[in-house]
Amino acid sequence: MHCELCERKMEKLTIHHLIPRQSTKRKKADPGPTIRICSPCHRQIHVLFDNKHLARELNTLDKLRSEPQMEKFLSWVKKQNPSKRVKVRRQG
Repeated sequence: MHCELCERKMEKLTIHHLIPRQSTKRKKADPGPTIRICSPCHRQIHVLFDNKHLARELNTLDKLRSEPQMEKFLSWVKKQNPSKRVKVRRQG
């Protein structure tokens, strides 16, 4: 299985809701599209962006991939060993 964001081959992937469930749950709306991504990518998304920003601005795979802070993270994480735990941090 490959992470849809960093494209690394991973043993386990998580499901990321492109429109945060917080936005759809209250309205009992369809939870919308999801992508399968690795844990480091998932953690990095939620470290960098709040759910409102994700719902409004970064609600597709392409938008997430081309966001400047994520681009920087993705170019770095692609070089990391998939079997090692990767630390994520807020970038300044």
